[in-house]
Parts: sequence; C-alpha cells; structure tokens
Amino acid sequence: MRTVDVRAAVFTGPNQPLEIQDLSIPAAPGPNEVLVRLAASGVCHSDLHALDGEWDTPAPLVLGHEGAGTITAVGSEVSDLEVDDHVILSWTPSCQRCEFCVSGRPVLCQLANETAYKHVFFDGKPRLSSGDEEVKSFLAVGSFGDHAMVPASAAIKIRKDAPLAQAALVGCAVTTGIGAVVNTAQVEPGSTVLVVGCGGVGLNVVQGARLAGARQIIVADISEDKLELGQKFGATHTINSKENDLVDAVRWLTGGRGVDYAFEAIGLPFTIEACYEAVRRGGTAVVVGQVADGVKISIDPFVMSDQEKRLIGSNYGSSRQSIDFPKIIDLYMEGLIDLDSMITDRIAVDEVNEAFEEMRQGRGIRSVIEY
Repeated sequence: MRTVDVRAAVFTGPNQPLEIQDLSIPAAPGPNEVLVRLAASGVCHSDLHALDGEWDTPAPLVLGHEGAGTITAVGSEVSDLEVDDHVILSWTPSCQRCEFCVSGRPVLCQLANETAYKHVFFDGKPRLSSGDEEVKSFLAVGSFGDHAMVPASAAIKIRKDAPLAQAALVGCAVTTGIGAVVNTAQVEPGSTVLVVGCGGVGLNVVQGARLAGARQIIVADISEDKLELGQKFGATHTINSKENDLVDAVRWLTGGRGVDYAFEAIGLPFTIEACYEAVRRGGTAVVVGQVADGVKISIDPFVMSDQEKRLIGSNYGSSRQSIDFPKIIDLYMEGLIDLDSMITDRIAVDEVNEAFEEMRQGRGIRSVIEY
C-alpha cells in the first residue's frame, strides 16, 4: 500500500513533551474519507488537558484538532469535495443519519461520540502508523501533523481567498465562542452578558455577544493584559477578578440585577458556580470551558427552581459546521469579526512544546503552527 510521509508532534504519555516523529498515512483515502495537507493548526487548551494528564488520553496519538488545509485526495464515494478544495477540519464528524444529525445537532452525533471522541475513525481504526504500530489522531483530526486523513463530513469547504491560518481557528475556538452566544444561548439584542475568561474561546464569546447586539458585555479575568484584549474584541466593561469579588462587581455594574447571560470560558468549578450566581432571576449561565476529568460543581437547587435560573452546556458552540464554518469565514472576510488579532505567535511544529508552556503561563491568545 502506497503511503504519504507525515511529520507530526506525537503524544507519548501524560506530562511528557510531545515528540516530533515521522509517521505514515495511506495515500488513498477510504471511500468516504479525504486526505488533507495541513496549512495551519491552532494550539488549543483542550490539547493541553490531554498533554497534562487532565483527560484520559491514549498513546501514541497525534494531538491537535483546530486545523485547515487543502484536500490532496478524495475517496471513491465522496461527491461534494474535490482535490485542491480549501477546508476547515471538524472534530465532530457527522454520520448524517442519527437522530441528532438529522435534527440539526451534529455536535451530538452518536457515531462521532463512539468513534472520533475515542480518537478513531467510523470503522473503529486509526489511519496513522509508525512502522507496525498504530498511531491515533486526536478527535480523529490530529492537526499537529502536516497531513491528516478525515471523514469527508469533517472537511468543511470554504472560500479559497480566506487565509488558512485564520481559518484554522474557526475549527474550534472561534466557532465554540461565537456559537455559544448565537446558537446555544440565542442571546437577544439589548441583553447584558458576562464572559469569564479572556482566552481564545472567551474572546470569541465577546465577539458573538457583539454580533448579537448585546448592550453590555462584561469580561472578567485575573490578567490586565487579557482584560485589555477583551475590550479590543468588544467588551464594554472589565472586572479584575483577582482584585474584586466577581459576583459583587457584576451586580454593581448591573444595578443589583445581575446579567441576562453569563458564559464560563475557562473550565473551573468555582468560576462556573460564580457565573450561575451572577445571572439575574430567570437568567442563563452557559458552561463553555472544558473541565478536567472528574470535576464537580455545587449549586443550590432551590435557587434554580425559585428564581428559574438556567445552567446549560455548550459543546462546539452547538454548531452545524457545514453551515457555520463558511458563515464565520464570511463574517471575517467582511470585517465583522477579528481573527487576525487572535494569532499571537506563528510557529513551526517543532516549537509546539514551547507554545504549551506559553499557554500554561497565560501568555498570548493563540499560537498557530504553520506547515
């Protein structure tokens, strides 16, 4: 079988640096798969959860799930994609048949939950190898390699004039943040919004709130630099939660009422609980940030029923990727959202471990690997 060489950053176990290895992938995709030459991949906090042992992750595995590139080969049954198409990769490939997919909720696809979320393809097998050893791809993407095989439903075609480094970020952080506002919470014009955490996802929650017409967008973080970024992306007010009580500050800014919507974009139990406390009677708190395995939160169920507060989750911005990815790219190309400022470092794949250290230190927004 003819193969393509893949240079990739490989996860070999928790709390170990990624190893740059030469791997192989079949040159001919399966019937409903495509081979993509990656142009860029974002370095996301979800990858760090795996790297730092906060999520149970098998090894060996190519990390990365926020990628974009160009199709170099298509499977025999793929009819809507062709060689040279520019695509963003999705980490929830849709089976297009289960009740979730056909009802417009592909992020909950049953088959993806059973396969891609276990880092294998729909047939239960990986595509990468190192000699005779199988190597899995994170969320069936593995964008920390210069080539990736993906199910055709995970390759979302976009316009060719969009820069692929920026497009890669739409594959996770941008869609997750904007979608949490527009799709999950369905924020109405004139609403008041709190965003806790000004990282890649949180800043896109801010952009989503601005697009939705929120009249007050409050951001909270412990970093003054991150708060300044929040304002750059559209926040109207800031709270340094290291120096101020978050809930008290929110109530002061809203005249004692609380916000209509609060979005937690970090993944910590106490900030999730604070978001729930910060919403008004009848308000909605949205958990967007990903927590470590086994984390629990505590809320008062009497308050939930008595005040009709809602606590809801948002996975991948409740997106329909085939619709939302191209739409977000159009918003960017028309100057309605800022993706350029999200990229604070452009790196080679060899520098990925340094990028994770920057992330641990809370520096920058997104490092982007360019191939």
